[in-house]
Amino acid sequence: MAEEIFEAIERYGLSKRNRKRTLFSRIGVVGCGKEGSIIATTAALNGMEVIFLEPSEESIAAAYGRIGEKLDKKIDNWGLTENEKKVILGKITGTTNYEDFSGCDFVIEAIRYTDNNIGVRRIAERKDVFKELERVLAPTAIIASNVTTVIVTDLASELEHTDRCIGLHFLYNVPDSQIVEIVPGLNTSKDTYDKVCKFAKLIKHDYIPVMESSGLVSVRLFLIQLNEACGILMEGISSVEDIDRVLTIGFGHRQGVFRTADHMGIEKIVRLLENLWEEYGNLKYKPSPVLLRLFRAKHYGVSTNRGFYTYDESGNLIK
Repeated sequence: MAEEIFEAIERYGLSKRNRKRTLFSRIGVVGCGKEGSIIATTAALNGMEVIFLEPSEESIAAAYGRIGEKLDKKIDNWGLTENEKKVILGKITGTTNYEDFSGCDFVIEAIRYTDNNIGVRRIAERKDVFKELERVLAPTAIIASNVTTVIVTDLASELEHTDRCIGLHFLYNVPDSQIVEIVPGLNTSKDTYDKVCKFAKLIKHDYIPVMESSGLVSVRLFLIQLNEACGILMEGISSVEDIDRVLTIGFGHRQGVFRTADHMGIEKIVRLLENLWEEYGNLKYKPSPVLLRLFRAKHYGVSTNRGFYTYDESGNLIK
């Protein structure tokens, strides 16, 4: 008679005991504004549990609204069902308490600006975020910042475990631009870099390594191109629409330089240019008078329904 084999039933999924936790099964996002909400939604769509931090219950509710709008757009385009939306929202939790990040193995700082500090880099505040995260996270957890003109080595300089800090930049101002710039700091370990590359793959993004520099690759190229387009516009050589048509039809851009600017926000672009002008001292980074005129009129683009183009309340272009 064959010998009976006994195996623990826990191995078959009826208990969480002894179950190995996978990398990036739970991630955190500090700041769930325009960019943070996109990061949170993208992670949840790819099966990750997400917890985001906002300073108040009101801002948490507003963040859920932004996430819901993004999922609704996918439903409208037949990319998601109502039931799938409910499942995804069930993976996302808002909090006002840093302690709730304790089980995360990856947290991304994505704080930005308010109406009172438009485009300010907020380095001191972001350093405080890094310190709070180090206080509650395991030493092996990765701390990242969604950077453009901020140097991650500076943000991590006062931490004990600087090797687990890294910079990221998601290019979310052009629809479906699934690429991320990964920016290792001076002390970032190869293990941290490799894990973040794996994260990019898990959320179905391409990635490129970029050395620490103000503006990285994407922002520097885009802002110089935008300033030149504004110069062409000022000289009366061509119109907003036709300049964008040259780029979309002639060069394969998805939406042109001016529509991209409207999606980024003119207020953000002006401050980014000022930051690069301060960093490099090169005239090519001085904001064009066209941009300054829109900025002073508070014609920021999609967010205010008027920029280089005019938009309806849903952010759709009015032709």
